[in-house]
Amino acid sequence: MVLDFFEEMSKGADILELKKNDIYTSEITDYTIEGSGVCKIDGVAVFVPGACVGDKAEIRILKTAKNYAYGKLEKLIEASKDRTESDCIISGKCGGCTFRHISYEAELQFKQKRVTDALVRIGGVDSEIIEDIIGCEEPDHYRNKAQLPITVDKDGKIRVGFFAPRSHRVIPLDSCALQSKAFELATEVFLEWANSEKISVYDEKTHSGILRHLYLRHAKKTDELMVCIVANADKLRHEKRLVSMLTERLGNLKTVVLNINQEKTNVITGKKCRNLFGDGYITDELCGLKFRISPLSFYQVNRDQAERLYGIAADFADLKQGENLIDMYCGTGTIGLSMADRVGSLIGVEIIPQAIEDAKKNAADNKISNAEFICSNAAQAAKQLKDRGVCPDCIVLDPPRKGCGKELIEIVSEMLPKRIVYVSCDPATLARDIKLFEEKGFTSKKAVPVDMFPRTCHVETVVLMSHSI
Repeated sequence: MVLDFFEEMSKGADILELKKNDIYTSEITDYTIEGSGVCKIDGVAVFVPGACVGDKAEIRILKTAKNYAYGKLEKLIEASKDRTESDCIISGKCGGCTFRHISYEAELQFKQKRVTDALVRIGGVDSEIIEDIIGCEEPDHYRNKAQLPITVDKDGKIRVGFFAPRSHRVIPLDSCALQSKAFELATEVFLEWANSEKISVYDEKTHSGILRHLYLRHAKKTDELMVCIVANADKLRHEKRLVSMLTERLGNLKTVVLNINQEKTNVITGKKCRNLFGDGYITDELCGLKFRISPLSFYQVNRDQAERLYGIAADFADLKQGENLIDMYCGTGTIGLSMADRVGSLIGVEIIPQAIEDAKKNAADNKISNAEFICSNAAQAAKQLKDRGVCPDCIVLDPPRKGCGKELIEIVSEMLPKRIVYVSCDPATLARDIKLFEEKGFTSKKAVPVDMFPRTCHVETVVLMSHSI
């Protein structure tokens, strides 16, 4: 069972005797929600990244706290049956793949348990309503989006890579097992240009240099490719040569964009874009609809699993002609628009202006005329709609990791929808919100975990709730 380690695994550990650099032999018995292995040494929970449940190993203590510690797998004595050889030479360094060292079957078991544990313990849900997790048919190369920080290696060569965990130190890479293979040639051409033209690389300490990130997006269904360069400038030296090199060698290239970010910030993209080639967006197909994807648009990084997730959400919504649907946290409208042909009216709510503009364009492109989109805070919009007398038959909630919050739950409950479909990326906040909805008379009927992000510790869940009266 995935546990609250600070409360459960350290029971009885009143005095921490472990010392930094001491080595102990122990067996890994569980995982944290972040995917680190856990063992108990002298009654103290020790968290060990890269460890696998069932491993027997020598653990070196790296850091101690009041009632827990962090360790390093110093020597593997006996490997778990679930352990597998990583096929990526930097997977232990970059932090992108939490679970590349265990089998995919074991990863799915962990995610199933994580969701079940949270919904049962925190949400008070009957475990019988939680269905089996929907695994990913292609757990590699599913990411259709890459934001790669640009760096200079020890030999003065411009490289791209990933930030090491909890740092801004870039781990250079040539390919990634999570990302679309379409990115490899695009990256190669970009680096060839950047090195040959000796374009400077951004230094966040001095706020000098030009190149910040290489940002790539790939539409899997249409095979359209976007190359976006995030720069500390509104123009690139020899940018026409870059476009020429990219267009000559990338047959599926649809657009090249310069994103201008001249702020002293660790936020990746700036607010302004300038098209160097094409229209500034690519188009993908999802649930039978076409969606524009620009650099600042939200779009699920795993297109195939998103289609499965939205299909489950639509089944749970069980919409009928003439019914009214509200899609809270609608982003660019993907979930709501995929259900628009089943309802009388659709109202989408999103706080990000660019996303709302994209949602309106997506509705127009798909000739959907029964959709209205509101740019607003979710709770404020819900209150406005309630005051307007809107009576939704179904409300879809797809909040960020922090969940919905009490104010929105209060207003949504007062609107008395027949069905609530909650799509969550965090089992703990989902469970907390389910408990709040239960207090308002809503009962959880079905729950399905969906593995949107294979080889990472993240998991999505779709829950159907209905009012008890």
